[in-house]
Amino acid sequence: MDGATPRWADILAMAVAAERLGFESVWVSDHVGFGDPDGDWSGAWESMTLLAGLAAATQQVQLGTYVLAMPLRHPAVLAKQAETLDEVSGGRLILGLGAGWNDIEFETYGVPIDRRFDRFEDGLRIVTSMLRDGRATHRGRVLSASSAVLAPRGPRPGRTDHDRQAVGPRMLRLTAELADHWNGGLRSVAEVPGLLADLATACRSVGRDPASITRSVEVLVRPGDPDGVAAEEREIRGAPEAIARELRRFADLGIDELQVQLRPNSLVGVKAFAPVIKALRTG
Repeated sequence: MDGATPRWADILAMAVAAERLGFESVWVSDHVGFGDPDGDWSGAWESMTLLAGLAAATQQVQLGTYVLAMPLRHPAVLAKQAETLDEVSGGRLILGLGAGWNDIEFETYGVPIDRRFDRFEDGLRIVTSMLRDGRATHRGRVLSASSAVLAPRGPRPGRTDHDRQAVGPRMLRLTAELADHWNGGLRSVAEVPGLLADLATACRSVGRDPASITRSVEVLVRPGDPDGVAAEEREIRGAPEAIARELRRFADLGIDELQVQLRPNSLVGVKAFAPVIKALRTG
């Protein structure tokens, strides 16, 4: 936000306005920071704590992590956090999970970066079992759990609302096997058909109907400046009706949900997107 980490007051104002203006969900990223820890370091707030605050301050919007770097946390404790947050939010949590990518975060916090995809797979199996069945026993390549019990249960026992960000073969296979939702990351319309074809192949490989998994991608949108020139790759801009038409193209290809990354990423950006929501619902 203007080159700095947003304060809680900024995040709260954006979320409350988003709910009032008709957004269906609010997402926070999951990082400890970027850059050089001995020099130019840009910090970030802890995602689950932020969502707990937003859960108490909102009533309807779904609340998601986009996406949580699971190897930074022990999966059994993460499952406990997720169930607690689902209780606080009244069943509005979407647990977006990924393997992490920013090496410096792992290194500075003393978390092994090697075999992080093994750690992710072990973690995903533990989290999934605990959230769906209330208990997990797993002997993995790296991580284990022994009768890890999840109690008390929140408002949706047996449901997980996993949102998995995946594009590689192994991650797609795990998504097809264990997740409820799939996310393809920040994408253009042209990239979607190939990604959905790969997802369908992964689903069929584990005997799953591809239509049974919800599909989403992220889009970069700069509303409110129809005559400007796109400043970033994949940026969508224009009048509200033009932006709405571009977003509908994703639905036409089979995308169910869009995470909208706004420019500017501020209360101004949230309010500027409101006419796009209106155009989507009335067009």
